[in-house]
Amino acid sequence: MKKTLIKNIKELAGIILKSDIPFLAGKDMANITSINDAFLIINDGSIQDFGSMKDLPSINFDIEIDAKEKTVLPAWCDSHTHLVFPKTREVEYVDKIKGLSYEEIAKRGGGILNSAKAMRNASEDQLYYEAMVRLDEIVKWGTGAIEIKSGYGLSTESELKMLRVIKRLKENSPLTIKSTFLGAHAIPTEYKNKRNAYIKLITDEMLPRIADENLADYIDVFCDKGFFTIEETDRILNVGAKYNLPPKIHANELDYSGGVQLGVKHHARSVDHLEFVGQDEIESLLQSTTMPTILPGAAFFLNMQYAPVRDMIKAGLPVALATDFNPGSSPSGNMQFIISMGSILYKMLPNEAINAATINGAYAMGVEQKLGSISKGKKANLIITKEIPNLEYIPYYYGENKVDQVIINGNIVKS
Repeated sequence: MKKTLIKNIKELAGIILKSDIPFLAGKDMANITSINDAFLIINDGSIQDFGSMKDLPSINFDIEIDAKEKTVLPAWCDSHTHLVFPKTREVEYVDKIKGLSYEEIAKRGGGILNSAKAMRNASEDQLYYEAMVRLDEIVKWGTGAIEIKSGYGLSTESELKMLRVIKRLKENSPLTIKSTFLGAHAIPTEYKNKRNAYIKLITDEMLPRIADENLADYIDVFCDKGFFTIEETDRILNVGAKYNLPPKIHANELDYSGGVQLGVKHHARSVDHLEFVGQDEIESLLQSTTMPTILPGAAFFLNMQYAPVRDMIKAGLPVALATDFNPGSSPSGNMQFIISMGSILYKMLPNEAINAATINGAYAMGVEQKLGSISKGKKANLIITKEIPNLEYIPYYYGENKVDQVIINGNIVKS
């Protein structure tokens, strides 16, 4: 077994000592436990030990990394992306600049439907190799775990194609990857006047085949104005539950859709977007274990209103941050920029934003027992920063990559 020592760490941050803490909520989100002048020992891909340098045990190590003047953190956990897609959509970007709304672009066949057309002509190999390039890109910014959704297929074969690509990425990438079936991302053009028939296609054809091939960890529905109704979402999630697929819901991006409350009803792992959240949504979430997940990149790129994160945290809720990396509304997988936007646009304290991108992001994708914090026994998915003065510098100095090295499963993958 290979043993690695990271020594002379200026600040070892993101420590959670109690194994029964799955996420941080409310005022606790502002707290990050850290050790100055620290060491961390990796053994066989996991965190074996850590502490003050004065307590470093006298043993031999296969690899030693000197992190003098550097900070060590858990790698980012990006719990909401659409990273597998066939081509970019910069033409729609120009339409947005000209003033067209997200809904207007979607109504004329753009948006998700545009990607669905391209998906039908894309090969699995093309999708796989392009997605691997994107995974390599996000690792450089410090991401060690990622959730990837289907949803640009909108037909049985294309949805299966996307999910097979994600499965292939899982098998060949060192990152921890979770797969989410999002056949209910939009109503395809050919089903425009046959909504019920498309929902039946999802429930009666797509889901059984996905279950047979074990292609998904979660099921998702875009429950919002102009997409899927509460009743339709409820129907799809009920069938998903029969195939042991826990839900994650796109909710309240465009209006008060009721998607948050429905997510709570179905014990969703997360409800995501949440631009439209009021007291009813907050009260519902407080009675649940569902993680509210904010996607600053999409709201920023689409010039939408911002979720009331301060109200949510003040009420005692946890919050996760994710990129929503996709070709139409958030074409970036840079979690450092998302953390900066969490502070700049949503008034999150730096510690809150970092916790939202680590332990809470891990919970939102169901890997909190293995990732998201500096804890003994967890996977050694770590960021070693460049020489930075403090944690506040991470969201403050936006635009520059603060990552020096990334360690995934105990191995250096970016240096």
